[in-house]
Formats: sequence, structure tokens, C-alpha cells
Amino acid sequence: MKTHKIAVVAGDGIGPEVVAEGLRVLNACADKFGFGVELLELPYGTEHWLATEEIFPDDAFENVKTCDAILLGAIGDPRAPIGLIERGIIGKLRWDLDLWVNLRPIKLLDEKFCPLKGKGVDDIDMVIVRENTEDAYVQKPQFENKGTENEVAQQAMLYTYKGTERIIRYAFEVAAGRPRKHLTLIDKANAVRAQDLYSRVFADVAKEFPNVTTGHLYVDAACMRMIESPESIDVAVTTNLFGDIITDLGAMLQGGMGVAASANLRPGHVSLFESVHGSFPEAAGKNIANPIATINAVSMMLDYLGEDAASAAVSNAVASLLTSGRIRSLEVGEHATDEIGEMIAAEL
Repeated sequence: MKTHKIAVVAGDGIGPEVVAEGLRVLNACADKFGFGVELLELPYGTEHWLATEEIFPDDAFENVKTCDAILLGAIGDPRAPIGLIERGIIGKLRWDLDLWVNLRPIKLLDEKFCPLKGKGVDDIDMVIVRENTEDAYVQKPQFENKGTENEVAQQAMLYTYKGTERIIRYAFEVAAGRPRKHLTLIDKANAVRAQDLYSRVFADVAKEFPNVTTGHLYVDAACMRMIESPESIDVAVTTNLFGDIITDLGAMLQGGMGVAASANLRPGHVSLFESVHGSFPEAAGKNIANPIATINAVSMMLDYLGEDAASAAVSNAVASLLTSGRIRSLEVGEHATDEIGEMIAAEL
């Protein structure tokens, strides 16, 4: 029997509660589909930092490298300085493990969950491929004359050929594997001329994928297109910063942050799977948070680990419960957190 070693970082706020339900579903899959799970549960987050001043020690990080995958709950707490824990945990995992793909499927399961009038399940089914290790996020901010009326702040948008080429090539491979076989480049190269690198590399790689049709949108036009005609987007590739923004817009089209999941990938190596919502500290411990995003992240993790049947079973269970109305709403508090986890595990 194959055993998968999973590092678990439940994190802050509602993270431990939604991760508990993700693990409930993961264990149900292991029982049903005949694989083993070995968990490496890590305590890191704001509570741990407040108690120990540790964020993510090197020895623990080395242990993570021995795992097959990482399941992350949520990070963020107003008691810590802005960005300290987020960059120390999520950023460290993404950047130090070179998780260069951020994969965000955006799929509507029932039109009642979509805020757009007249749009249904056939209209919202896209994948956003976001570069995950470059751009402004990984550059150090610089401040001159800080705190004065002459202050200047800057943080570079830096792109490399290597980082650009590999994410664009990956996006073409994703598009080639989907029925529509269409890939859109989203950038702002007319204003941010450094993104001309994306334009040139996209054109070069496209020559190797003659079966994939291509398109281009500036990021502001892409946001409008996602609202006006989301059906026009199949797969899109974009930069780290723009991808972070448009994928959250996409999450709202599929029902909200409570169902949106993502994969942070270095293909063939340990990779990270997470819900994309925040830590919602006001709801912590109340058993009211929606765990579907984390359970969808588990489905993505299972697919990455080669457990295709288990991954499909989780996705189908979620879809069945949503479309049948047994999960009545995605709003916080409509169902208890553990109630949803139990329903999905039972549906398997």
C-alpha cells in the first residue's frame, strides 16, 4: 500500500477547524481507495510566534522537504505585524521550495452561487496559471526619508526569462489538456514595459503548441471580461501580482472564497495546497467557517499525488451536495464546519 507523507500547517484563526475537516475527508479517501497517510503536523502560526518568537525554524523546514505535499489552513492575525507571519510561512514555503506555479481552478457548480445575472455552470469554467516566485512580492521594499514628507517607497517588479518561460510553458500544457485548448496572456505590457518579456516569450512558446489557440488581454480589460463574458476565458497565464488579484475576482464568480482552492506547485517535488481565504479570526473556535475550500484543496492534492479516483470522488461529493441543495448555502454559519466535513466524508 502506498503511503503519502503530508505536512500540515493549520495556522491561524479558522485554519485549524477547516484543516480538521480536510483531514477528515483525506482519511475517508485513504480508507476507501486503499492508500496510507502519514502526517507531519506543524504548530507554526501567530500563536506559536507569540509564545516562542519562532516563525518557521530551519530544522522543521528541512523536515517539510521530505514530505510529498503540504496542506495549509490559513495564516494571518492582527496581533502580529502586517506580513510578518504571512511572509515567514506562506512566502517561505513558496519561495524557498521554488513553488513556481500557482494553479487556481475557477469552476461554478450551481448558478445559484454566482453573483452574475444570466451566467451558469457552462459560462464559468476557467483555470488561472499564476507565476508564483517573482514580481514585486519577492523583492525587498526600499524606503528613503521614511516618515517625512519627502518619503519615497519602491519595490521592484522583477521578471526573469527562466521564470517567465517555465510558467508560460506550463500554462500551454494545461490549455492543451483541456477541451477548448485556448490560452490567454494577461499582462499590462503597454504601461509596465518590463512585461514585454511576457509578450515575447508567450509568442515564442506558442509556436510549439499549434493546437492551442491564443489571446491577449491587458489586466484591466481581463477584469471586465471576467464579469461581462467569463465564458470567453478558458486558461489564462499571468504575473504574480496580477494573478493574485484576478483569482480572487474569479473566486467570487464560483461562489466566494469559501470554496476557492489553490495549488502551489514545483512539478515533481513537494508542493503546497491551500484554501485561499483568510484566517477570519473573529470566527475562530465557533464552528461556523465553511471548510469546502480546504476540502477542494485536498482534492487538488490527491490529484497531484496520483490518487486520481480519490480526487474525483471528493470533487463529485462536493458537487453533489451543492447541486442537490443538501448544502443549502455557502454563507458563514448556515452549516457548522464539522457538519459539512461529515456530509462530504459520508458522500464518499
